[in-house]
Amino acid sequence: MNNDLSQLKVFAGRTSQYLADRICSHIERDLGRQQDKQASFKAGQSRIETFPDGEVLVKLEEDVRGRDCFVVLSTCAPVNDNIMELLIYVDCLRRASAKRITAVIPYFGYARQDRKDEGRVPITAKLVANLLTAARIDRVLALDLHAAQIQGFFDIPVDHLSATPVFHKHFAAKRAELTDLCLVSPDVGNVKVAESFANLLQGELAIINKRRKSGSEVETSHIIGNVKGKTVLMFDDMIATGGTVVQAAELVMQQGAKRVIAAATHGVMAGKAIEKLMSPAISEIVVTNTVPLGPRVDPIRHKLTELCVGDLLGEAIHRIHCNLSISALFRGTAGVKR
Repeated sequence: MNNDLSQLKVFAGRTSQYLADRICSHIERDLGRQQDKQASFKAGQSRIETFPDGEVLVKLEEDVRGRDCFVVLSTCAPVNDNIMELLIYVDCLRRASAKRITAVIPYFGYARQDRKDEGRVPITAKLVANLLTAARIDRVLALDLHAAQIQGFFDIPVDHLSATPVFHKHFAAKRAELTDLCLVSPDVGNVKVAESFANLLQGELAIINKRRKSGSEVETSHIIGNVKGKTVLMFDDMIATGGTVVQAAELVMQQGAKRVIAAATHGVMAGKAIEKLMSPAISEIVVTNTVPLGPRVDPIRHKLTELCVGDLLGEAIHRIHCNLSISALFRGTAGVKR
């Protein structure tokens, strides 16, 4: 087992600097406890510049030769720019003779394009996996991929974590306030997670039948289960355009629900999502910091809670670096979306 901090380097892309700092804080605390002394661990130093023509330059400000390097970068909007930045970062580390390079991708862009659901369309999630593999990344650490099958798109090891321990800790602490709790799956694909969450929080379960009409439009029709007089908690892997969660919230409120809490790992909130999420049908929104929110969410800030996944990712990075089992992080979770 390698606990030498000098051999571990964590670098941050521009969209994930805050999250990388929280990851490093966890590693600092964790290794400090193990070594029974004050440990100092900070994010690796680098410089990222954009030329006037849009090209990106990554310059490492410290030696990485023979080191175990992790690059933390969510490939959120602008998706293409962030994917390219990650590829350039990896090439920079490879040419600087890093021993091992792990891409830590809290939010994996293009994950929804994971299959051919009609003729003459690409499987872009596979393309992105090919690009990352071609860049000679050694392994990937991801959080709540939109479909678990994306792990199989990579020809390198993928550690696929679930953020449910973070959500469980948050909701378990306020369980007394969540009277008559009912976990509602906004679609059939998320039933497994909703059912496990219902067991963890000792709540009931209901399922919404959803039909997607286009990439930005969904149609919810009816509920399987009883939500009358219930505090409804809807959990999904992401809130993208907000259409699914808002329609589902309005449907359960029409069926007599007391209030609706919408929870998702990735607060993508693209297009008119913020406007939709202002709907009075949703009383509270809980997301993590896999995607930086910024001032764009100010109109819904009064009902928005942002949880941090820094400790979860920091523990995973520590375990990967020390060649310890990652499976311990899956215990007591609600699993990932199928």
